[in-house]
Amino acid sequence: MALKPDRIEHLTDISFFMNTTAERGGVVSFVSGGVGAAMDDADAVVEYAVANTGAPAGVLLNDVVNLDLTRQHINWHKDEVQIGGKVTLLRVGQVTTDLVDGTPVAGDVAYVGANGLISTTSGGATQIGTFLSSVDSDGYAKVSINIQ
Repeated sequence: MALKPDRIEHLTDISFFMNTTAERGGVVSFVSGGVGAAMDDADAVVEYAVANTGAPAGVLLNDVVNLDLTRQHINWHKDEVQIGGKVTLLRVGQVTTDLVDGTPVAGDVAYVGANGLISTTSGGATQIGTFLSSVDSDGYAKVSINIQ
């Protein structure tokens, strides 16, 4: 579980697709510049970028799974989305996640990290918010997200 349910959602976006499996709680970036202006444009794709240089789209709020839907149903109670489906992204709000790189303390700036992690070091990455806590004993930290 990469995202605890105690979150505050001020602004979410449901206009992007994700074509790879992923665990919720990390920062996804635009693929190909996030092309596609229409709500159901198949070119509007996001991913966990390998490097921290991607333009952040938001924090992923769904688990993206690859299931054989002829044998098994999507678990809607876990916020699962089938690979290639639309995902919900948090653009402004607050999350508690364990996808953290580094050892943050409250007040540290949060940046996009490699592979969707939320990092304490910039390394040329885009700022996405502020850490509101340090990492607890379970590896979770509270982060205020503000991606405009």
